[in-house]
Amino acid sequence: MRRIMLSFLCLLMHLLQDEITSLSVMENQDLQDSIKPQKVEFRSLNFNSTLHWQPGWAREARDTLYFVQYKVYGQTTWQNKDDCWGIQSHVCDLTHETSDIREPYYGRVKAALAGVYSNWSLSCRFTPWREIKLQAPRSPYKRKKGSKIPMTNYYDLLYQVFIINNLLDEQHRVLVYEGKDKVIKLKDLRPGVSYCIVAKMYMPMLDRSSAYSSRQCTVLQ
Repeated sequence: MRRIMLSFLCLLMHLLQDEITSLSVMENQDLQDSIKPQKVEFRSLNFNSTLHWQPGWAREARDTLYFVQYKVYGQTTWQNKDDCWGIQSHVCDLTHETSDIREPYYGRVKAALAGVYSNWSLSCRFTPWREIKLQAPRSPYKRKKGSKIPMTNYYDLLYQVFIINNLLDEQHRVLVYEGKDKVIKLKDLRPGVSYCIVAKMYMPMLDRSSAYSSRQCTVLQ
């Protein structure tokens, strides 16, 4: 009878241990799902490309950390972004990593909390050439809530976009767009030719222009 009781107790301990392990796995899985980053997307403004995301559906803890990787479409290996490895921010600057503006890129983000890591959250395909947006500068004047008022509230500002054909004189810039649109499409470009684009702001009322932006160059495929 004593042997039967001992065997029963051993079996019960094993069952309890399995139940505890199962509950622990379920809790970790719930935590993984709850901290997984949401709405991962690239944004490109004034030739600066950044990856943005939102925290998981659970209320975010202060010590949640995020890890960012990127790659060119078609590559098999993801690259770590060292400056965005184990950060608490919800944005990562990938301007340098996406400098070939004709290449399509992907970014992805995962989160970690209390030693538990979420699965990766993937962005949509991002091609800087198609996504670049321009924004007018802010004036030094502020609203009541503290945000700076855009210059467009005081003056008409136009965007001027120039293209440089690298087969020609490097200083020869051709104006291909002038207007208020923040997204434009460039046509009649030849494959295999290296092009650069620059942009600046123009104020017709005062006949004043900003300095040129930094050049963004690529070879059309």
